Amino acid sequence: MKALNKDTQAAITPADSLQRLKDGNARFTSTSQAQRNLLEQVSDTSGGQWPHAVVLSCIDSRVPVETIFDQGIGDIFSARVAGNVVSPHITASIEYGCKVAGSRVVVILGHTGCGAVKTAIQDANAVSPLQLGSIRSLLDNIKPSVHAVQTPDTISERTYENKEFFDAVVYKNVALTIENLKNDSPVLKEMEENKEIKIVGAVYSVGDGKVTFMD
Repeated sequence: MKALNKDTQAAITPADSLQRLKDGNARFTSTSQAQRNLLEQVSDTSGGQWPHAVVLSCIDSRVPVETIFDQGIGDIFSARVAGNVVSPHITASIEYGCKVAGSRVVVILGHTGCGAVKTAIQDANAVSPLQLGSIRSLLDNIKPSVHAVQTPDTISERTYENKEFFDAVVYKNVALTIENLKNDSPVLKEMEENKEIKIVGAVYSVGDGKVTFMD
């Protein structure tokens, strides 16, 4: 499989880009990854890059983005931060990927068993805030997702040990991150309204490798 170039990227629509990611994850989970000469792709992209997608994911070591989507060198702009939340620099990076470099899809990718979400749940239940230094700013971005999940309403059941609740917070965090991204970036919001890009959410299962898209 060849690396993307200016012409092949230009021919990709947002729907095409999303399907490439879905197909790639299907290949990954069936252990039928595409054949690539990665060193050849290094050479092919040495003079420029034309990724078709931007993926914002967690830093979790179990979620290697290019691998789980079976993408090659030059296919994806990958932004990673604990809890897959947005910040001014993350937003600017995604804007660059789409507005300047021509990517067609933005995927906000959460994952099951997320440690950052787990800690946010613990913090939301704590009598006093956990003392975690700079991690506090991440928790403050994730905790609205904890509070936004309405059920169960019994404190003893609103814990990460309750898998149903934990998973619901993971999905809600993805949804609120998309909302925050659009609020923070008129550029991306306008591009999506003009159908130049598509912004979608997804959750990766660390148990079986499957990505569930929320589109």
